[in-house]
Amino acid sequence: MLGGVENHSSPHSKAHSRPRTAAFFDLDKTVIAKSSTLTFSKSFYQGGLINRRAVLRTAYAQFVFLAGGADHDQMERMRKYLSALCRGWDVQLVKELVAETLHDLIDPIIYDEAASLIEEHHTAGRDVVIVSTSGAEVVEPIGELLGADRVVATRMVVGEDGRFTGEVEYYAYGPTKAEAVRELAESEGYDLSRCYAYSDSATDLPMLESVGHPHAVNPDRALRREALAREWPILDFHRPVRLKQRIRGISVPPRPALVAAAALGAAAATAGLVWFASRRRSSATAAA
Repeated sequence: MLGGVENHSSPHSKAHSRPRTAAFFDLDKTVIAKSSTLTFSKSFYQGGLINRRAVLRTAYAQFVFLAGGADHDQMERMRKYLSALCRGWDVQLVKELVAETLHDLIDPIIYDEAASLIEEHHTAGRDVVIVSTSGAEVVEPIGELLGADRVVATRMVVGEDGRFTGEVEYYAYGPTKAEAVRELAESEGYDLSRCYAYSDSATDLPMLESVGHPHAVNPDRALRREALAREWPILDFHRPVRLKQRIRGISVPPRPALVAAAALGAAAATAGLVWFASRRRSSATAAA
């Protein structure tokens, strides 16, 4: 792992004749058809982490999310609610619950078009990086499933007792995604002017603006307006399919999900510390 970024590929040499490039993918409604963390609410209910009322509330949040009606204020309210909801959850139990249901819940909702794009970028020699507001313990195994090289995701604080504290140190959302992309580009030697980015939401405009080849995928109204005005490509992904059912020769061979890394849950989607925050803290400690 590099500075908190989950790295699934072998190290690359820094001595390249040409700058390295990458394709940055938002996750929810860009690579998969639903919210990655809200999808696990039933698992958390069955595992005793949340009650029936919380299940219904997260189901409503999923509906709002899929309907494209979650604006900035709603996302902030959702973040605060989910952060409070997960306070006291045993991290190991959450990991086990996500690991047990990852393939059943996530594999069927991966967009065929997104999986094909990931394969195309790898074939072209580009790294594939998932950049998501969802929690790292959910996003990392999904990235592994997809064959992504790296993952940048939200993190939350875990206390000495191994339980989530509910505290928010960093939220991977909006401009902070773009900051993470720039820092990763600096550390990995990516030429952002030759990189690609994909998202469905106008909240990811800063990330899209940071690369030379931005793409709007299933865009919300605001992003569609911006994409049309800026003449960015607009892509329509609408074919969720299990990776193993994809046409041979096009699909990306899925790597085994990392059981030890699997989880954070609905609350993790909203709270925590992105990789570069911990990197900065480490640098500050070293400097002291």
